[in-house]
Parts: sequence; structure tokens; C-alpha cells
Amino acid sequence: MRGLESNKTKIRHKIFTEVARAAYEGGDIAREIERLPYKIIPGEVATYRDSIFLERAIVGERLRLAMGLPLRDFSEHSELSDGVSESAIAEKYYVPPLINIIKFACNKCPEKRVMVTNGCQGCLEHPCVEVCPKGAVSMVNGRSHIDESKCIKCGKCMDACSYHAIIKQERPCAAACGMGAIKSDEYGRATIDQDKCVSCGQCLVNCPFGAISDKGQIYQTIMAIKSGTPVYAALAPAFCGQFGPNIDHKKIRGAFKALGFEDVVEVSIGADLCTLQEAQDFLKEVPAEKPFMATSCCPAWAMMAKKLFPTLAPNISMALTPMTLTGRMIKKDHPGCKVAFIGPCAAKKLEASRRTIRSDVDFVLTFEEVLGMFDAKGIEAEDIAEGEALNQATGDGRYFAVSGGVAQAVVNAAKRLAPDREIKVASANGLPECKKMLQLAKAGKYNGYLLEGMGCPGGCVAGAGTVVSVASSTKAVTKARDSAKEQCVLESDYLDYLPLIEERG
Repeated sequence: MRGLESNKTKIRHKIFTEVARAAYEGGDIAREIERLPYKIIPGEVATYRDSIFLERAIVGERLRLAMGLPLRDFSEHSELSDGVSESAIAEKYYVPPLINIIKFACNKCPEKRVMVTNGCQGCLEHPCVEVCPKGAVSMVNGRSHIDESKCIKCGKCMDACSYHAIIKQERPCAAACGMGAIKSDEYGRATIDQDKCVSCGQCLVNCPFGAISDKGQIYQTIMAIKSGTPVYAALAPAFCGQFGPNIDHKKIRGAFKALGFEDVVEVSIGADLCTLQEAQDFLKEVPAEKPFMATSCCPAWAMMAKKLFPTLAPNISMALTPMTLTGRMIKKDHPGCKVAFIGPCAAKKLEASRRTIRSDVDFVLTFEEVLGMFDAKGIEAEDIAEGEALNQATGDGRYFAVSGGVAQAVVNAAKRLAPDREIKVASANGLPECKKMLQLAKAGKYNGYLLEGMGCPGGCVAGAGTVVSVASSTKAVTKARDSAKEQCVLESDYLDYLPLIEERG
């Protein structure tokens, strides 16, 4: 749960911090990776699980993933450090699968079950018995009892109970997956169907046992910084408030320079450019060439649409994403540099690994991973001097991070370009709702519309790599939008870049 400092988030933070510290300090990384599980999980007695050896084994696999390495096959002997030295380089792409389940950390949660709790009062009416279409509910020793061999999980008994004493339990990771990609293996452990997965990372966020993790590039980013190559941090619009309340737009540049980055650029500038592309495309193509147009900036949403609704794929905007546009802009201004996208999104890691994007964006880190870098360097907000504030993007570009913000930006631009044109909008956030929206679009219900899809519930502010609560992040992004010197993207100072970098995706 974002914004909650739990045992899971503490362990993740320790792992990111130690990987970053190892990169900054240098030395024998293979030897260090063997030692780190004992540093992260000290002592002789288990704290979180039945065995301290299990705790350290799980931490070891998390360290491998944080280094961008695959999980080990535990049916065969291998060292924790296998492949680590080869991964300790200044350039390494993410290799699928990005989202991984550490099998021996999985709790083997039931996929789905309806169960009676202690709240049952054994009432006279027992409507749960009466409504069950399969006769699976009966009264046993004065309380409701469900025969799971007969139960079809319809939930009618649950709805009928006046005491709410019957509940439906579902594996949290599976419930969070809008693609139905998570099932059980032969041992009852969660497994991911990678053909269905879109790497949104919601399973990672919602697994309370911390059994799911994504791969990282912390070490490689720091190696690139130490090599002397200028590395620019491209900050996603959702960054507001993610690094603590005291690192604001006036301190963010100084904070990232203290990490070793050359400078910081707002990806909201790329959002401004993306907005203009999509507004122009919508006015030209809908309905003359396409029945509707869907936004392109969320990779999880776009991948879901292409996987589940391939016939609708041509309706997804061909505009480049804000991340890619910003990366191209930075590299045009600073030839020979590298770009690290810093954002809330796990799916962006795979987007940047595409062959067409690799030359534009070199690294993708989440806010959570970067916080580990701050701790590794011992950077405190009070030690950072205020400097020139980030004030490069418009308010509409900054609001891309919140559900509804992308569509609103496109509408605002389109109305400036064609004041008499009516633009109808439908938006959805969270993959289940996005799926419903596309089903209606396929049925012709949204002809003439601009459709905005966000893979995470609430938008990018709810991405898998965010740290603060969705409500707090939304508030911070809204404040940043309102403080922008210009609001509409057509007032951006960077529109001249578009013809130079806009080759479509």
C-alpha cells in the first residue's frame, strides 16, 4: 500500500539502498552481493518468516532482480552472485520477464473462495441457505457452513447476509491484475502468464508477502554516472512529493546533482509535445480516418488494448510518449549524453527496452529505487540549497500524471486549434475499467470520441514505483499544475523541438 511504511517497503528500501551503495563505493560486487543478505537480515532469529535462512534467500533473489538479473532455478545449484559481475556495467537493457514471482516467498493464497467468518449469528432466517443455487450452504452446529466442493463462488450468500458475515477472498495479486495473468502452479504458488502480462506492476504493489518484484537498473545507472558520461534525469510528471515534502521544485535539481546527475529535465515538457501531436492527429483523423482515437502515453494501457483488442490497435495514437519525446529532446541538446527516466511506472522499463526507444532512453528507475540512491549517498533535504526552480512545462503537461489529465490537455489544445469543434471524451483508469471502455468502443459506443486509458487506478500517481499515497501525490501534482507559468501546451516554449524529434512510434 503506497504511503504506508510496512515491513515489505522497508526491506525493499534496504535492498535498493545497498545496491546503490555498492555501486557508488565500488569494489568486488560479486563478493558484496553474497554478503548483503546478512547485512540486510542480521542476527540469528527470523523476524518476518519461519526461518532466517528463508528470509535471506528471498532477499538474495531480490538483490539479483535489483541488479537486473533473472531469478535462479532452485532445482539446480548456483551461486547468488552468478552473472552479477557481467551485469555490473554502465549499459544494460531490461530482459523480460520484468515482473517476477519469487516462488518460495509466495504464501500460496487461495485463488478465490467464499467463506463464513465468526460474525455469523446463526440467525433464524438464514437467507444464505435459501439463496444458494447449488445447495452449498447449510446450517451446522447453529452456524452457516459452505461446502466448497459445491460452491461456485457466485457471492449470493454473501450479498444476502445481514451481518456481512460471509466474505469472498481472492489472491491479492490476482485481484489486482486487470489482465487475468496470475494463476496457480502445481504447488499452489502464484505464477504469471507472461503472454498476458503488461508489466503494470499492480501485483507487485498488492502482494502483502513481498513475493513479487521487478528488475532494476540502479547499479548500471550509477556506473554510467561514475564513467564520466553526462547522465540527465528526466523526471516524470508524478514526481511531485515523492522524495519528501522538503524536496520541492526549487531543490529537486540540487538533489539530483548530488546523486551525480548532470541536470534534471521535466518529462512534462514531453507531455506538452505529446499533447500537441495527439490534438493535431485527433482533429485530422477522427472521424474522417478513424472512428475514435485512444491516447498512447501509458504503455500498460496500450499493451492491454493491443493484446485484447487487436482490431482496435490502429485507433491508438501514434504519438510518441512523453518519456521518448523528452529523451530525444535532451539528446538533441546534449549529444553523447545518457538519459535516465525517473518515474512511477514499471511498464516504462519495458517500453525503454524496445529497439526503437533504446537510443532515446538509457535507464528507467522508479521513485522508490531513487530514494535508495538518496539514502546510499546520505543526502538530506536540509543540506540541499535552493536553486533555479523547475518551471519548464505547462500546467496541462504536468497534469498528465492524474487520471483525466491527458484527455483534458488534448481537449484544451484542440479547442485552441479548432474552436468550433466539439470533442467528446471518455476516460478510464485501472485495467479492468479500461477493458470495459474498449468493449464499448468496439461496439461503436464511442465513435467520434477521444479515449484516455490509464493502467493504474488513479493514473500515474498510483504507479507501482510510487512512494506516497495516491491522494497525497494527486494533491502535489495539482499544486504543481497550478503553479506553472503557462497552462495550455500551445504556450510552451519547447514546441519548436517537435518537428525535429517527432518521428512517430
